[in-house]
Amino acid sequence: MPNIIEITDFSAPELDIYARLTEGQLLNRHEPEKGIFIAESPKVIERALDAGCVPISLLMETRHVGTQARDIIQRCGEIPVYTAEFHVLTQLTGFHLTRGMLCAMYRPPLPGLEDVCGGARRIAVLENVMNPTNIGAVFRSAAALGMDAVLLTAACSNPLYRRAIRVSMGTVFQIPWTILDSRCSWPQPGISRLRGMGFKTAAMALGDDSICIDDAGLMAEDKLAVILGTEGDGLSKETIADCDYTVRIPMSHGVDSLNVAAASAVMFWQIGRAFHEDSGSYPPGNN
Repeated sequence: MPNIIEITDFSAPELDIYARLTEGQLLNRHEPEKGIFIAESPKVIERALDAGCVPISLLMETRHVGTQARDIIQRCGEIPVYTAEFHVLTQLTGFHLTRGMLCAMYRPPLPGLEDVCGGARRIAVLENVMNPTNIGAVFRSAAALGMDAVLLTAACSNPLYRRAIRVSMGTVFQIPWTILDSRCSWPQPGISRLRGMGFKTAAMALGDDSICIDDAGLMAEDKLAVILGTEGDGLSKETIADCDYTVRIPMSHGVDSLNVAAASAVMFWQIGRAFHEDSGSYPPGNN
């Protein structure tokens, strides 16, 4: 039976996890195994549950309990289901973006590099990408355009920040990913470990030796890791020097680069198109 608890006061302690804890407190850097994230909207919550994430509690508008939230409540077992009227919940910043429903969940343990990349042919590596919106957009493009996995350096924004999850439309739960920590520092030995798994590395950067994204040799690589850099500065010189290719997207009107999220979508489409044309199949569309 669901444990329905009505909330009438925004200051109620039951709302702390949703309304008053910072992303840093939820992440719990000192004890990652105790970390929490917040999934927003029914579709995102369903994708998190499908991925095996464990729910802690639900928060929703009272009117959703017997309608759009019914199946989700049943899937979540006997966890607390906090309900409140709209005028109470609109005090939550950005509540209008949640489709009337939030779910607090435990952060799953991070898999190892080999676990994420095993069997992968096309992966993305994000170097120091710090904007959660960009992280979410890259994940959505990666999932939609046939990438097999995403790796992030330690300085990247966490994919389970609320805004990153929201922008990704829950695809952070659909595509394998991990964070490269002190045991696999970047760019070395990270790039060497990717090479050891058979990946050629392609740095997205401008340079005298940059090749176009549709280069025949690049497209023919069996296993390819596309590496994208931080907003503004792009990839480090050390990373570019260690990669097998330096790759650029053709530009016009004097524009020299795209936002990292836009650049990722262009590159993912190009290499996915080439790969699936070669194999004679395309991945199914995402909803």
